[in-house]
Amino acid sequence: MTEWNIETKCVQSGYRPKNGEPREVPIVQSTTFKYDTSADMGKLFDLEASGYFYTRLQNPTNDFVAAKIAAMEGGTAAMLTSSGQAANFFAVFNIAAQGDHIVSSSSIYGGTFNLFNVTMRKMGIDFTFVAPDCTEEELEKAFKPNTKAVFGETIANPALSVLDFEKFAKAAHAHGVPLIVDNTFATPVNCRPFEWGCDIVTHSTTKYMDGHGAGVGGCIVDSGKFDWMAHADKFPGLTTPDDSYHGTTYAEKFGKEGAFITKATAQLMRDFGSIQSPQNAFLLNLGLESLHVRMKQHCANGQALAEFLSKHPKAENVCYPTLKGDKYFDIAMKYLPNGSCGVVSFGVKGGRAAAEAFMKNLKIFAIETHVADARSCCLHPASSTHRQLTEEELVAAGISGNLVRMSCGLENTQDLLDDVAQALDAI
Repeated sequence: MTEWNIETKCVQSGYRPKNGEPREVPIVQSTTFKYDTSADMGKLFDLEASGYFYTRLQNPTNDFVAAKIAAMEGGTAAMLTSSGQAANFFAVFNIAAQGDHIVSSSSIYGGTFNLFNVTMRKMGIDFTFVAPDCTEEELEKAFKPNTKAVFGETIANPALSVLDFEKFAKAAHAHGVPLIVDNTFATPVNCRPFEWGCDIVTHSTTKYMDGHGAGVGGCIVDSGKFDWMAHADKFPGLTTPDDSYHGTTYAEKFGKEGAFITKATAQLMRDFGSIQSPQNAFLLNLGLESLHVRMKQHCANGQALAEFLSKHPKAENVCYPTLKGDKYFDIAMKYLPNGSCGVVSFGVKGGRAAAEAFMKNLKIFAIETHVADARSCCLHPASSTHRQLTEEELVAAGISGNLVRMSCGLENTQDLLDDVAQALDAI
């Protein structure tokens, strides 16, 4: 059989029922699993057999859905987490420890920036932030001998900058480290970073993948291409025996295809327990089945709104990657030729007060700490998701005081434009 297209993967990948089995992914709502002998269970603890013994580590429902996302991204292994934050934390912490260093794009989600710049610094992990459109020379200067990974977002939230995968992958690989990319906004429907040299992909499945605001979750996908043993000195957690798990050397036992996710499951999920609930995984799978259909409307609405705002006298600094004239238009045409997302950022002329007045007068777009939903919503990042950042950090992240993030849902395009028009007129 030929390789399925992304639309078919959204619907059919992951769970393939056998004769007489349920057509829908079964919800295994159980914390634990029964075995006939201690020896049988012992094989699982020793990683000598596949199976389940406690849902804090793994659950069949989760694994079916993770396998679908892995297929959609073109990866070899994946795991679900309790949130996108957990996914990004696990992806970095799986290969970085106290005394290590990470290079990251500065234009990333505010929660991720705070995770890196504050919380993980407390754990002894250092970060250097670079602009997504930095020169190759500037990117090169950010690396240190103890750098363990490079991190960025396909489409940054909410600045909507587009990461130059090939530039960042080239630099990462020249230093023997993987490129980790958060692909939440684009989804694998519109972009598959592995095809451009990325090594590990993360998602907040809370967003477009779920698509209905029903369940918080995250996912990590491994491309299975990064050769950990070729850079063994940099990644002892993967290339030397793990004393906390029976002396297992993950890169030797599970190879390039399975080492990263197996370690993240056996070690990090074991210790932190940030597992996605089977119920949420079930809801996520329902969202995935329609993702390819929904993204077309999200993108159509986003494109229409961006074009409308670009001509409106009360709007400025309209950011949308596939809007002609946008700073990232050319690179978006390279990496996102079929569309980007439904999120548009723009500044309301008149400053923060005008932005707040505009949002107050919206009728369809709801003010929410959310994005990428079937229902349209909006947010003032400087006073919410990026509230912890200093003025200098806000500038580096591309966030101004009058910036509003608009997330176009699945409503009628003209209705959304009319709503924005009346709210701007009311200022």
